[in-house]
Amino acid sequence: MSERSVVHSTFVIERVYPAAPEKVYFALSDPTAKKRWFFDPDNPMPSRHEMDFRVGGKEVNAGCPSDGQMHCYNAIYHDIVPNRRIVYSYELLFGETRVSVSLATIELIAEGKGTRLILTEQGAFFDGIDSPATREHGTGELLDALGTALGAEGSGQSASRFGS
Repeated sequence: MSERSVVHSTFVIERVYPAAPEKVYFALSDPTAKKRWFFDPDNPMPSRHEMDFRVGGKEVNAGCPSDGQMHCYNAIYHDIVPNRRIVYSYELLFGETRVSVSLATIELIAEGKGTRLILTEQGAFFDGIDSPATREHGTGELLDALGTALGAEGSGQSASRFGS
């Protein structure tokens, strides 16, 4: 087999939201608040969403987008510092096939009256089913949706457009 069976990648995405860290943290940690923005735009009605936000707690988000197979996000929270940091690992499955496993860290930093969110993800992507570029793009879209949920103007812009 000439193609590698696993590709490793790390990416960092930053967003600045005009909301206090406490409000951003709430949108990340409260199950009802997170359900408002953490979804696949091709399938806005997940068939299953469960969230136990605590160290050792799990989150499941599953749905069947237009490709016809169930996509399932299974996460475990490893470190939580309220209003400052969330560290979790997750696997993504398409049907019964595991396509990736990642470790992600979200940092929340007060910046003026707003919050700089820095998400760092280190992933292992299996058998060419999903790619780091696709994941980074999708994660960016989720962070933009978070900005919309927070009522942030221009949340889809890169952090550099906010004066950094």
